[in-house]
Order: sequence, then structure tokens, then C-alpha cells
Amino acid sequence: MPSIFQRALGPDFARLHPRLQRRFGVGLDSGEACVGEGVMRRVWNAGPVVRPFLSLGGLRNILVKDTGRDIPFRIENYPYTDSYGRETVTFVRTFPLSRFDATMVYDEAGARVVDYLGTHQHLATPLALSVDERGGLVIRSGPQRLLEGPLAVRLPAAATGTALVTEQYDDEAGRFRIAVTVSNPLLGRIFGYWGSFTVSYVDVAAHGVPASVRPRREVARL
Repeated sequence: MPSIFQRALGPDFARLHPRLQRRFGVGLDSGEACVGEGVMRRVWNAGPVVRPFLSLGGLRNILVKDTGRDIPFRIENYPYTDSYGRETVTFVRTFPLSRFDATMVYDEAGARVVDYLGTHQHLATPLALSVDERGGLVIRSGPQRLLEGPLAVRLPAAATGTALVTEQYDDEAGRFRIAVTVSNPLLGRIFGYWGSFTVSYVDVAAHGVPASVRPRREVARL
């Protein structure tokens, strides 16, 4: 079966740079995990107005408290089957002072990828995927839903952030380049980072999926 990103992009997946096709082809059928190591040239936030939210989110590995330049970075993309039988891919981003966890599944009804945020999947957001003219992947997050107990509530845009992620492959440097910006309709740009990394591929059958990258709680609702 194609990866969750292949299914969401459809024929456009073939327009991705070949290195991005392998990276986002990670899934149960590929049998590979993708682990990236690199440096974020800059990690920033909007300052005091957002720091309380960053600190609160840090309790469940949502968003990043680090700021500065030339910050080491690691991203782990492992495919596995969750407790509800869904193919899932981890997006665990580790910085020196904090971690940003996400797990992604494919929503058959919506023909889209849904991103669960944090260690307990308290937040879920649909992702819109596209391919740019250079063969890069562009990801835009949609409305967020709070999933807690019996609650499944759509959060107002003013209380959340919308993420724009672009990822390219730089043939000359032999590195993946990534840029992330999170914006709020009232506060403007509130958080972001950009930098580059290299990747290695891991045989999941031989090495397994580390327990550290899986969420502590899984949620069935989208």
C-alpha cells in the first residue's frame, strides 16, 4: 500500500524530488524509518506574549521552547500500526531543551493526512499537502480540534496557530532544507525555525519502533 503521504498527494507525489519521495514514502510497506540529524540555523518565537503557551505546550511536547541560532535538531519518522489498526507515522522533533511530538494518520473519508499533536494526542489538525515548482513539499495545517475525554471541540482560530511547513532537497549541499512558520490571526507570526539536515534509513523489522517516539495515549477520533 502507498504511504499516507502518497495517498494524500495522489499523482502529485511523483512531482516530488526523488529524495523527498523516499523520505515521505516511509510507511508500513516500505519497512523503513527515516531519522534526520541537522542544525536549525534559527529558532525563534514572538517573545513574552507567547511564552506561557509554549511553556504549557511543553508539558505535552507541543511546540518548542528553544530559541537561538545553530541549534542541533533531530527528527524521527517511524511507521507503525496503532492500537486502532491505523497506519501511523511519527514526527518527533527533538531540540536541546524541548521536543515536539506528532503522529500522522490517513483519513480515508477526507482523503487527507490528520496530524495528532503531543504525547497524548490532545489536539488534531488536518493537513493540506502540495508540491511546489521545485519538487518540494508544502504542508499547511487546518483547524484544530481538542480531543479530551468525551470532548471533540473545534478550537477558535484566535486561540490556535496555523503552521506552514516547506521542505526541499538541496542537491548541491546534499541536505534537506526545512522552514516552519506558525501564525495566529491576532498576533501574526508567533513561532518558527529553519535549517537543514541529513537522513539515514532504518530497517524497522530489524530494529523495531522505539517506545520513546510513540504517544502515551492514542485517540480514535479525527
